[in-house]
Amino acid sequence: MTQHGSALNFRDFVQELLDSGDAVDIQEPVSPTLEAGAITRRVYETRSAAPLFGNLTEGDAGFRILGAPAGLSTLKDGAYGRIATHFGLPRDTAPRALLEHLVSAMHADPVAPRVVETGPCKENVVRGNDIDLRRFPVPLLHEQDGGRYLGTYGFHVVRTPDGEWTSWSVARTMLNTRDTLVGPAMPQQHIGMIHQMWREKGEPTPWAMVLGAPPAALAAAGMPLPAGVDEDGYVGALTGSPVEVVRTETNGLYVPANAEIVLEGWISHDETAPEGPMGEYHGYSFSGSRPQPVFHVEAVTHRNEAILPVCVAGLPPEENHTIWGTMISATSLDVLRSAGLPVSMAWCSYEAATCWIAVSVDTRRLAETGMGEKELADAVAGVLFGSHTGWLVPKVVLVADDIDITDIDQLVWAIATRYHPGTGEYVYPQAPGIPMVPYLTEEEVRTGRGGKSVMSCLLPGQFEGRAAGVTASFANSFPDDVRQRVIENWADYGFPEVS
Repeated sequence: MTQHGSALNFRDFVQELLDSGDAVDIQEPVSPTLEAGAITRRVYETRSAAPLFGNLTEGDAGFRILGAPAGLSTLKDGAYGRIATHFGLPRDTAPRALLEHLVSAMHADPVAPRVVETGPCKENVVRGNDIDLRRFPVPLLHEQDGGRYLGTYGFHVVRTPDGEWTSWSVARTMLNTRDTLVGPAMPQQHIGMIHQMWREKGEPTPWAMVLGAPPAALAAAGMPLPAGVDEDGYVGALTGSPVEVVRTETNGLYVPANAEIVLEGWISHDETAPEGPMGEYHGYSFSGSRPQPVFHVEAVTHRNEAILPVCVAGLPPEENHTIWGTMISATSLDVLRSAGLPVSMAWCSYEAATCWIAVSVDTRRLAETGMGEKELADAVAGVLFGSHTGWLVPKVVLVADDIDITDIDQLVWAIATRYHPGTGEYVYPQAPGIPMVPYLTEEEVRTGRGGKSVMSCLLPGQFEGRAAGVTASFANSFPDDVRQRVIENWADYGFPEVS
């Protein structure tokens, strides 16, 4: 019996988007060569409905593409509706409630996956010489890309040689030949850690890639959980149901039974090929390719009329910021709270391309600690930059909890009016960090250290628990009865309804 619900079945997720008006079924002929990418990029930048391309001019008939699976929305029931639907939550779920849901699951007992004999992902099985990945509508997403990218919104499945840890992790893959892909496996990422274990044995890494995965599983795969933690158990805790998995055809790994497309095979321990360039999550495309590991495909299984989800990375917000950023936010919030710091919220502003995380400081608790500005900055840096989640984000912005850090307008106002140049920033040149940040020097990229800072937007009185003055706003500058009367009469004044 097939598992259903938007969190655990990608096909149900797509249908929910269509039913809510947050996806559009495009039957006009569309080319996967740049046209689908261009439409999807404009969707992000206009916050339009997710495009489901059902009449593609390349690839075998019947295959489809879904663009912008976690783009922001302009629908009245919530800008974050597509993101909330990944977790089976109501479309109007606000960021704070979403993070608390994710953090709560981190402290719940893992729910192990349920192994089933078969599932929708086995409706079609292709092996050996019959494999040709070009049958799929593999898109060319940006004019500057060095190739066609099949894996931009899927996850890898790898397992340690001793079988003790199975990792689901997100990393891109580019089409190389009819039966190989090429893509990064950075040593700081879990896929890179496990790949190195197999390389040390002189053996290829058994591998699978899941495309059109259960949305909650995709999100969990992009979450910086600690090494050794199986993402499948977290998905069970997050959704309240064990995710159904099925054994692969060739290498004994287990993949979600509801997946749209599964590739399986192995990662070469010594073979590389050029990969990239590609439009990146930070919003830039740099020239040149790099040698990356080659992924050999020995079997492909897929659903009938399979849907390939794609992320057209670039200027935010897109999935690298909405899904990856949200999962980083939840993990960071948990790390900071667990360390006993006076933190009430953490948020990777989508607009900042996952290059900063804003941290909301409970000023009442801060005053009780007696910490000064540098002491607080050092404590936050020590906890966050020393963690796997903090490795991903180079800048921290400390803000008092009178600011809603999920509101970019409020956050920019706080930075402009509360950050003191020359004294409000603390730099940590020895902190480790992801080497993909655009402003890093060659030396910082080579060593994997530097380019990290904490910016304080806390005013001196806030360290003593004193307010920074009354914010002049609708919420703070008028009596309750006046505000209520204005809200009730808004349409009568002639204004359109406010969502």
